Amino acid sequence: MTYPVRTLLIAALACTAAATAFATEGGGSMYPNGVDTFMAGAVPPPGLYGLVYATNYSADKLVDNSGNDLNVPGFKVRATVVAPRLVWVPGTKVLSGDLVVHTIVPLVDLKVSAGGATDSRRGLGDVTVGAGVAWHHSPNLHSVAAIDVFTPTGSYDKNRLANAGRNYLAWEPLYAISWIDPQGPNADIKLGYMMNRRNSDTGYKSGDEFHFDYSLGWGFGNGLTAGVGGFFYRQVSADNLTGSDVVGGKGRAFAVGPAMKYDSGKGWLLMAKWQKESGVRNRAEGSAFWLKAVFPL
Repeated sequence: MTYPVRTLLIAALACTAAATAFATEGGGSMYPNGVDTFMAGAVPPPGLYGLVYATNYSADKLVDNSGNDLNVPGFKVRATVVAPRLVWVPGTKVLSGDLVVHTIVPLVDLKVSAGGATDSRRGLGDVTVGAGVAWHHSPNLHSVAAIDVFTPTGSYDKNRLANAGRNYLAWEPLYAISWIDPQGPNADIKLGYMMNRRNSDTGYKSGDEFHFDYSLGWGFGNGLTAGVGGFFYRQVSADNLTGSDVVGGKGRAFAVGPAMKYDSGKGWLLMAKWQKESGVRNRAEGSAFWLKAVFPL
């Protein structure tokens, strides 16, 4: 389960290069690729928990279906997002696991420039709600299966270059699994399949999207785990505009970078990572720095 952050950023990019068909509306997505890292599949014991995500994303390059830089004059995307998340594990058993529910409320500060135009926006993004079941298979192995719903709560205007929301509903089944060893190997993967509804203001329906976040690291026995993390993204089906499929390449991207986790042993955790995108098609290409804090309430 996660929240819409980086993927709120890019709206109406097709207007900057009319001859190019961008994958998904404006080259973005509801899901913030790479948001999860260590402990992606580990849900805490019954109780109420607070989390805070923070990210800074930047991109100066827009690429086509062959991976070539389109050299859009003045193209830049900058976004800073802080997203509180509330997780409740009520202690209810479902399918031999623990029921878990959550909500995430992103606060977005973004600026987009392209083709001599600049627009910026601050405010509430698209809120995520979700529910799932978590299992603790052993002291080291944990997993969770869930469904997240992305709601169109962020402000949107089809005539703006920058929008805090994407103006359509989306939902995503997901599965995450984690191997956690405080003094040894750590590995995580979170898989999701995003299904998008149509934007009622533009008649545009973005195609289905498959993605996974991953991390690999080593626990040093003093609360510190360090390694690498990132994401894999592929658009699965074509976009559709008012009933007709959009001709053009589908989006894709891969990212990797250093990642770390610190477990205080007192109930709170802090995670950080930086990731650089590569292998990008029909989207912006950039990098992001992430922070994630977890604490019991």
